[in-house]
Amino acid sequence: MKAIITVVGKDKTGIVAGVSAKIAELGLNIDDISQTVLDEFFTMMAVVSAEEKKDFVFLRNEFESFGEALNVKINIQSAVIFDAMHNL
Repeated sequence: MKAIITVVGKDKTGIVAGVSAKIAELGLNIDDISQTVLDEFFTMMAVVSAEEKKDFVFLRNEFESFGEALNVKINIQSAVIFDAMHNL
């Protein structure tokens, strides 16, 4: 299973650490990660994977709740769907 995680919000200390910890807690591995700060806004994109299939509804809910606690927007989508959307 491969997925794309995006994180957007106002920059502050601890976003990468918090999101990385949540990714590990949910049994996902970070395969690739990129982050930047544009003006005062933090953006991050990560490719994650797991050996077994994961429930995307559960993952989405977990990341949305966690994002609210960090005051950022976190989204996850299947890499298969991401690829299909961008290959039309």
